Amino acid sequence: MGSTAARRLNINNINPHVKAAKYAVRGELAVKSEEYRAYLQAGLTDLPFSQVVSANIGNPQQLDQKPLTYFRQVLSLLENPALLNHEEVLLNQLGYKPDVIERARWLLSKVGSVGAYSASNGVPAIRQSIADFLERRDGFPASQADIYLSAGASSGVNTLLHILCADENSGILVPIPQYPLYTASLAVLNAKCVEYHLDESRHWGTDVKVMREAYEKATAEGIDVRAIVIINPGNPTGASLPEEDIRAVIEFAKQERLVIIADEVYQTNVFIGEFISFKKMLRQMQQETPGAYDYVELASLHSVSKGMVGECGHRGGYFELVNFDPEVQAEIYKFVSIMLCSPVIGQCLVQLMVNPPKVGEPSYELYKKEYDGIFNGLQERASALHKAFEQMEGVECGTPQGSMYLFPTINLPPKAAEAAALEGRTPDEFYCMRLLEATGVCVVPGSGFGQKDGSLHFRTTFLAPGTKWVGSIIKFHKEFMDKYR
Repeated sequence: MGSTAARRLNINNINPHVKAAKYAVRGELAVKSEEYRAYLQAGLTDLPFSQVVSANIGNPQQLDQKPLTYFRQVLSLLENPALLNHEEVLLNQLGYKPDVIERARWLLSKVGSVGAYSASNGVPAIRQSIADFLERRDGFPASQADIYLSAGASSGVNTLLHILCADENSGILVPIPQYPLYTASLAVLNAKCVEYHLDESRHWGTDVKVMREAYEKATAEGIDVRAIVIINPGNPTGASLPEEDIRAVIEFAKQERLVIIADEVYQTNVFIGEFISFKKMLRQMQQETPGAYDYVELASLHSVSKGMVGECGHRGGYFELVNFDPEVQAEIYKFVSIMLCSPVIGQCLVQLMVNPPKVGEPSYELYKKEYDGIFNGLQERASALHKAFEQMEGVECGTPQGSMYLFPTINLPPKAAEAAALEGRTPDEFYCMRLLEATGVCVVPGSGFGQKDGSLHFRTTFLAPGTKWVGSIIKFHKEFMDKYR
């Protein structure tokens, strides 16, 4: 075929904003880990490890988290409705329960076929199920008209940022460290990421003083700061925000007329304290001071990808809008219509997530056993990994609070930084690359999420089963520190 010069596209003439975007969780380390995985699957054995552990991304079922039986049984009937013609076989030979069949028939009556498009904002009956869930969760009414089904929360974030970012001068306050979806999306939109740092000394809590300083600096530079992103529970930090922090953020947003984007996809992954939604707190503040918060705009997101559901590949999620202008909502509907609709099977999974089996229903006992088993397993692995970090020289890590991650500080010797510079890497990138090469464990350097100057971190999930891989990290770390002392 022809040379590069003969092709219309080359690396110098594609969209420069796409080139500028960085997404560390699937960056160089992830690519190399997949090369190692393929190498091992080919039967080659000359690597210093026998398996690759993908601790770089919150992908539960890749790391052996089992699907919830009730969810998958319902999905099987949605994908192949002809099975419903053999109810006796399902019940007596395949272990299906009557409520599985009942739910599948109900969903099929609402969606028709999971192979057909739905309304652009999602199946109305599923949106109503979400509204009912939100009312049970928060104690305040919710309207299905304000709910938009999406292909995971990431698609919802993409929609919201497209609506918010009017031009290259539009700015969004983003927590540091943060999930790189936000910085990457803003780079593609050629908008401004306005960083505000979380307080590591307070379990990665928010500090409105720091937010305000970032806001005022950006506005002084002429940036039109329009929204603030909150990830609660945190990614990569795992922190769950207390009520006082949430109230302070809402008050700050009110004062500066900022839209709040509340990324709440880890709301069921809470080990310490409790999850409090921004919707609940905003409605409480509206009750306490009538009229004062009626124009605080909130968009909150949830997903089937995390928690005990862990169905990342099915791409199901939603966002709810609160206090948005109806004309703006009409434009959001138009935007989501461009992509037609989110995957209908993913929408059905959202319906199962927000309305699982209840006490007394045939599937409840097994569902509760599986759900609690996954939660307890995550908590136990988080604790074991935290204890391992406590044994490691120069590693500091707060007590696991939630989500699926730990984000330890690593203090590396100066010689390690010098060796990293010779490779053109940051010290944390260098450390994580050596870790992958020695152990097969893939983590993400803190620089991929943002961190204070002079500090080094890495993010790891605690999803992988067993403890052998944790022991390999301890062994590697000791050898690394001894080498570069």
